[in-house]
Amino acid sequence: MAKSDDDAALLAGVRRQDAAAWQALIDRYQGRLLSFAEQRLQDRAAAEDVVQETFLGFLISLVNYDSRTPLEAFLFSIAAHKLTDALRRRGVRPRLFATFSTDESTPDPVGRERKASSLAQSMERRVAREVVLQRCLQDWISQWMSRGEYERLKCVELLFVVGLPNQEAGRRLGISEQAVANHKAFIVQKLKDAAKTARLRDVDWATLDSL
Repeated sequence: MAKSDDDAALLAGVRRQDAAAWQALIDRYQGRLLSFAEQRLQDRAAAEDVVQETFLGFLISLVNYDSRTPLEAFLFSIAAHKLTDALRRRGVRPRLFATFSTDESTPDPVGRERKASSLAQSMERRVAREVVLQRCLQDWISQWMSRGEYERLKCVELLFVVGLPNQEAGRRLGISEQAVANHKAFIVQKLKDAAKTARLRDVDWATLDSL
């Protein structure tokens, strides 16, 4: 059975509230999600919290889950947002994910009694943005590696993941601040083009322009 078919069977079981299917889904993805979170947080307990929040977010958003989105991409997109929240609580704001995310610190106009369906729809929009972003990054990274463009690859990590300013990124890489700015301008334009092509909603264009 293909992995996608196997995932579909697990999802069907989870929707039927089959405890065995739910446990099988956790067993399949928990280890990789934990590794993903721990690598970035360098904190096992915090990573376990992120994974628990990921599975909870998955259950909340399941009602509106679009089966065209691979389950693995869906889960890791939720995990990426939970990880962003965890980093933000530490005073770190990963700039690339933040650009394609809504700011949940804004008070909800209907208060804390927001319906689960509304939360699920919001999650689906966020996941759609993350899937587009991940696919773009995968394509670009493959291209840069095949061409030996490691300087641009390192710039992306320092600028958009670590969140360093141009000057500091240039110092670490041993290149000029202008060279860093050129790499940044290239990536930002690529992101804008990808967002427009995919007709993404709720992209923070002002933040994207200011990166």
